[in-house]
Amino acid sequence: MNIPNMLTVSRMILAFICVALITWHPLAGGIVSLVGAFILFLIASLTDLLDGLIARKQGCISDLGKLLDPIADKILILGVFLAFLVLEIVNVWMVIVIMMREFVITGLRLFALNRGIVLEARKFGKHKTFSQVLGINYIFIILILGKLLPGNSTVELFYDAGIPFLMWYIVIITAGSGLHYLWVNRKIIKNF
Repeated sequence: MNIPNMLTVSRMILAFICVALITWHPLAGGIVSLVGAFILFLIASLTDLLDGLIARKQGCISDLGKLLDPIADKILILGVFLAFLVLEIVNVWMVIVIMMREFVITGLRLFALNRGIVLEARKFGKHKTFSQVLGINYIFIILILGKLLPGNSTVELFYDAGIPFLMWYIVIITAGSGLHYLWVNRKIIKNF
């Protein structure tokens, strides 16, 4: 296994630890667990940048990497969104839309792979991932600030108005990128 693929696998492991820190009952919602989860999320997000850079620089882009990278992204992103759902920070229907998009596209990728075709991520999909990572960072920061500055009206405004606005944006970009991906790969879908 090459270095980029090892980084991708490490992102999956970090994702599980991050979700555990957010949701594990004795720690859930505490400042230490939130900061720890946020740091792990940042490190995991950094591995997403590094694995691609190293793979391109060393010329070791592999079919396994093309498949594992988006799966690792999904584990990280969906895991954190589900953790936020457990803490009742985000709406259930929004997480369902995000999950449905990811499962449908992953299913299409696996179907294509079964036929010997590797479907890479598209630019729109990368923008979707970036918006999700940005949104998760925002939520982490607001939650941490809420713990550090309880009752602060500005933090409450950014929580009450900012998170729903950002989640709407993420849902629209996520659904849009999924529809775009299906359209671009419609010839493969016809072979289902």
